Amino acid sequence: MRKAFIGLSSALLVASMLLTGCGSASTGDSSTNSSAAGSSSDSKFDLAVVSISPSDANNATYIKGLKEAAAKYGWTVSVTDAHGSADEANAAIQNFVTRGADAIIDMVFPTTSLATGLRAAKEAKIPVATWGGGMGDGVVVTNGTGGLFAVPIVEMMKEQLGDKADILALTYHTGQVAREREAELDKVFKDMPGIKITKNEVKIPGTLQDGAQYANAWLASHPENSGKLAIWGSWDDPALGAISSLKQQNRKDILVFGQNGNADAIKAVQDGWMTATAWEDAAAEAAKAVEILKQVIDTGYDNWKPTTAEVPPVVVTKDTVDQFIKDHPEAIK
Repeated sequence: MRKAFIGLSSALLVASMLLTGCGSASTGDSSTNSSAAGSSSDSKFDLAVVSISPSDANNATYIKGLKEAAAKYGWTVSVTDAHGSADEANAAIQNFVTRGADAIIDMVFPTTSLATGLRAAKEAKIPVATWGGGMGDGVVVTNGTGGLFAVPIVEMMKEQLGDKADILALTYHTGQVAREREAELDKVFKDMPGIKITKNEVKIPGTLQDGAQYANAWLASHPENSGKLAIWGSWDDPALGAISSLKQQNRKDILVFGQNGNADAIKAVQDGWMTATAWEDAAAEAAKAVEILKQVIDTGYDNWKPTTAEVPPVVVTKDTVDQFIKDHPEAIK
């Protein structure tokens, strides 16, 4: 936790407190965060994380990566589940500030939805990183940008579908990543009147179930031999939910596209149910975030210039999946 010794204490008094197990006192002076945070013997550096959904496969990989990277510096990592609610995320960040966290990470919530929490963190000079949340006031580093992963997938859809097709797009507007990916979808197909896109928004929790339900309804009005058809998920889970409906109806005539490349999606590509996904190396993104937060602490909050630290996607298809697994065995664990 972020702590500072009270300036009026003498060296003997401090030594006496340490010997008697009283520990150091906290002034709440956030300016002391810059260099020695987490270095006191009675307290570890507190990296506080608010997640839109820790149980999501890609989010879980990111959290695991954070813990592994943070362990190298002796930091502790705590994760708060905001259950897909921006209000809960704001409250969590304010709680992190109150307890004196050393650094904060926002997972997926757009910074535009976190004004209250980010303001509190900035006033306390606590560095904030975002994963998929974008840059914002008080944010020192961001990565996991959603649009970066959508571009190759949407371009592949365009190439395979041609000028006339029907697409079921499974969207999600609470998360910045999904918003950016949907924007790329719209951009690519905006001047193609022969492409009809039906949009349905999934929820967190309940993503897989929603994907299956929306797919069932869409399939009812899009029978086999009714033209080129595709299902697009703003990340893998909605698409995987839709695949469960395709399997029940044995509909192998539909292209399915996801993004993130979680283990289930890679397996779906292997099995021929998912056409392509864009693998996101969430563990590498987590390691970059921790590395840069360490630099911010060492450099000093006031001396740091906000930066991005992206890790490029890897597109996985039926033709490339076997080699991908050889190159990235961790992706299917």
